[in-house]
Amino acid sequence: MCRHLAYLGPPVTLAELLFDPPHSLVRQSWAPRDMRGGGTINADGFGVGWYPGEGEPVRYRRAQPIWSDPTIAQLAAVTRSAAVVAAVRSATVGMAVLDGAAAPFAEGRWLFSHNGLVRGWPDAVVPLAAGLPVRDLLTLDATTDSALLWALVRHRLRAGADPVEAVGRTVTDVAAAAPGSRLNLLLSDGHRVVASVAGHALSVRETPGSVLLASEPHDDDPGWRSVPEGHLVVATAGEVLVRPLPTPVSSAGQARNG
Repeated sequence: MCRHLAYLGPPVTLAELLFDPPHSLVRQSWAPRDMRGGGTINADGFGVGWYPGEGEPVRYRRAQPIWSDPTIAQLAAVTRSAAVVAAVRSATVGMAVLDGAAAPFAEGRWLFSHNGLVRGWPDAVVPLAAGLPVRDLLTLDATTDSALLWALVRHRLRAGADPVEAVGRTVTDVAAAAPGSRLNLLLSDGHRVVASVAGHALSVRETPGSVLLASEPHDDDPGWRSVPEGHLVVATAGEVLVRPLPTPVSSAGQARNG
């Protein structure tokens, strides 16, 4: 498994999200509390994406443990942003460990992360992958389940789907094709975050004017609340909505139409 987070609110330093909390994302890289059988630590890479303004986000990704990279600590101390997506990675056995395999994945203003795995990879999702443009398959950031999930979500976004639909339908289609998959997806454009809870944990903490979503709470603040299994979170800095995932309506063949 992996751990990820998304923040929207007043500008904060990256260090306030990644390093400073007692159970920060950095601590979760070597002492996670809830891996659900998906490894023991998250040492196969990390990534941070942040929005410097209204333009496209900036990313920093590496295929090494976050605690072993001095640059991210220095960068985090001086970089401020009102919107951040970050993740630490535990690679599924047999999948590539390289910079491009670390979330967040990106296109335009979109940042995407996946916490979980696709069961029966890659055979189970061949019918879904067949519906993507060949160029998208040839230019995946990495040959991993997370990179393919991003391609499926991105294909829907490019076709004009709302981000809630893009995430929700991707989760239900992949779950139908590969039962038992863990599909906690997270998508942000810097103003809104859409996250799914399907097979793993996600918690939300709201304060006046901000929201933080994380695989594991960063501290003992009583404001943290768990999102129920089988639900989507749709969040802005001022509002958090929780709704059930859509019921499966697409066959693998229908999903190819995006």
